[in-house]
Amino acid sequence: MDKRNVDVVVISDVHLGTYGCHAKELLKYLKSIKPKRLILNGDIIDIWQFSKSYWPESHMKVIRKLMKFVSEGVEVHYLTGNHDEMLRKFDGMEMGSFHLQNKLILELDGKKAWFFHGDVFDVTMQHSKWLAKLGAVGYDTLILINSFVNWVLKAVGKEKMSFSKKIKAKFKDAVKFINSFEQTAAELAIEKGYQYVVCGHIHQAEKREIISEVGKVTYLNSGDWVESLTALEYNDENWEVFKYDQKDFVKDEVDDGILSDAEDLKSKLDINLLLQNIKYEIA
Repeated sequence: MDKRNVDVVVISDVHLGTYGCHAKELLKYLKSIKPKRLILNGDIIDIWQFSKSYWPESHMKVIRKLMKFVSEGVEVHYLTGNHDEMLRKFDGMEMGSFHLQNKLILELDGKKAWFFHGDVFDVTMQHSKWLAKLGAVGYDTLILINSFVNWVLKAVGKEKMSFSKKIKAKFKDAVKFINSFEQTAAELAIEKGYQYVVCGHIHQAEKREIISEVGKVTYLNSGDWVESLTALEYNDENWEVFKYDQKDFVKDEVDDGILSDAEDLKSKLDINLLLQNIKYEIA
């Protein structure tokens, strides 16, 4: 597959280090593109639920691929989210073309774009962080069970299903929260004079224009790589939601478990040690 040139790519809510993360699919996507700028909009590594006992080779490959982008001069902006909030105290850190930030403002073809994860709008995060963490563990367990069910469904020739999407669809409060989240982000962006506002956090990919009494803005959300498997791509003054489809990607060394891009397993130990040190320091 020829690599596609993309001006800006935004991914979020990868949750590396959890059972629900689709690292193999993400790696295939990353290998299929040549971005000029890559924005990692929060919750890339799930430090909340990180455990030494679960860090598959495929998760390490994603880290190595991101590092390879940096070594090639691609502008990589890591914006912190709630699951990797331990990194927020390092806001402003730069290493070559790698930037660690809490938020980002870019000018794209004469229009201002405001990027941030979005957990600042989550009341649970603001007032009951322990409840949010408990919910994250429950969500990861639900995804794990859902994966097993989908494996069985696939084996008998049935279509896959999403437990969390069905649950969200049944609860009006979940829909209300998503609508409120999008509206709040849009109104703040309009107030600040931005033409684009780009978030993650709610695992709901979206591109739509939101109009208020004082103006309008294009609201965008990059979705996630747990269920939706989506990203945002900006090219020729236009944003599009990318949706991963297995049919568009050939079977390669990612599925076969072969190391590529000069990867080595010793780095696996390094990332485990790094994340354990971060958790120890914050605790």
